[in-house]
Order: sequence, then structure tokens, then C-alpha cells
Amino acid sequence: MRSALALALRAERSGEVPVGAVVVHRQAIIGEGWNQPIARHDPCAHAEILALRAAAAALGNYRLESATLYVTLEPCAMCTGALVNARVARVVFGAWDPKAGACGSVFDLPREPKLTHRLDVFGGVLRDECSEVLQRFFRARRGI
Repeated sequence: MRSALALALRAERSGEVPVGAVVVHRQAIIGEGWNQPIARHDPCAHAEILALRAAAAALGNYRLESATLYVTLEPCAMCTGALVNARVARVVFGAWDPKAGACGSVFDLPREPKLTHRLDVFGGVLRDECSEVLQRFFRARRGI
């Protein structure tokens, strides 16, 4: 999670919402990403999506069945759908997202019985640190 936090700070420095993500497979980081929808002019350039793309390229396979994604903010519906499609084994996130979270806050897609894959979810890891980065970013943006 500390690696994901460092990537979140990279996003913050570039004016993006500070979210970072890493994919770990066999105890090694094989993919990383940070929010870049503004820089890339791409609404899908969330940290999780970029980390999944890098991990899939590293393995030469879109199925990441034994991988874990660490991300500083609870994934949204788009990112959770990508995690399910990639067959990721588990997701570990820091801050809960009461407005758009799809791993238990607003939706609980990983436990949806109609989907083809379930993934284990662990939320609240380094929650205070992950939340503080986001709160600081939005306070500054709002001039508070």
C-alpha cells in the first residue's frame, strides 16, 4: 500500500485526483498506475485500469488470477468491473469511497452472484493516510 500511496502523490503533483495502484504477483509489483484522466484525455485512465494494463502486459495475459491489486481509494464500478474481468484474486484498498465505491460502500460488485468471478476485498488498509492525501487535495482545490 505504501507503493500505491507514493503513486497517489505523483498524481497529486500533476493535478490529478491522488489515487495510486499497484498489482502484485508472486510478491513482486508487476503493474502500477496513478490517476491520469486529465493528462491522457481519457475518462478510463484511473489508477487501477493503468495498473491492470501494465500487469497484463508484463504477464502476457489479461487474466491476473493470482494477483492482488492495492489501491489507495475504494474502486469505482468501472474499475471493479475490470478487476472482475481480469480475474484478480483480491483487492486491498485504503480509503472508503461513500460516493462512488463499488466494493462495499455504494455497490458491492465483488459479491454480486450474477458475475462470473468473485474477488476477495480488504478495505481500510492505511485508511487514515490514504484519506488524508485525498482530503488535502480537495481542501486545496476548494480553497479551504
